Amino acid sequence: MSKQQRIFELIKRRLIVSCQALPEEPLHSPFIMSKMADAAMKGGAAGIRANSVEDIKAIKEVVNLPIIGIIKKVYENSAVFITPTAVEIDLLYKAGVDIIALDATKRIRPDGKTISETFPEIRAKYKDQLFMADCSTFEEAMEAYKLGFDCVGTTLNGYTDYTKHHQIPDLNLIEQLVNELPIPVIAEGGIWTPEELKSVFDLGVHTAVVGTAITRPMEITKRFTQVIE
Repeated sequence: MSKQQRIFELIKRRLIVSCQALPEEPLHSPFIMSKMADAAMKGGAAGIRANSVEDIKAIKEVVNLPIIGIIKKVYENSAVFITPTAVEIDLLYKAGVDIIALDATKRIRPDGKTISETFPEIRAKYKDQLFMADCSTFEEAMEAYKLGFDCVGTTLNGYTDYTKHHQIPDLNLIEQLVNELPIPVIAEGGIWTPEELKSVFDLGVHTAVVGTAITRPMEITKRFTQVIE
């Protein structure tokens, strides 16, 4: 079994927990995210999704789980912010993450190109690296597969201008991807309850990522306060 196959086997039919905190959030800290990842691992998580080299390094010191790495960076000329350029990809590669995730939507990237134009160069440069396509539609996921991504996620469904009307998790989209794609499909986005998690696994996804519902107490608190306001 190759290293790549082993990573996918480790997370198969198990939970990945996204441990992220944005700069404006109280838990924004590599140390705190490392503790969050440790807690997730001890709770049964089989993988971690993390943002920034600093967080990833801190997490790798305390957990020995596959890591999906991203770098969120906003560029003025593009709506793409999840690992948007070759600079971020190179940083994640050097950090030694198991899977690099990046925006694979049809939107124009900061370099003025589409993912279809830029990913072949990335794939050729990092032959031994696993890449996850963060998609928002069926068409984007199919294109990502054709481009050579190793797995696809529904991460951006409901978050692009043209999918904002989608209710997430979009079970119809997930089922369609599972039926049509020969590579691992990762359900991500809008999974708030164990019941919703079970529903996506029942559709046959390889794995699923849960973030906000587990690791962002500020957002969790808002869901409770909103019902009594």
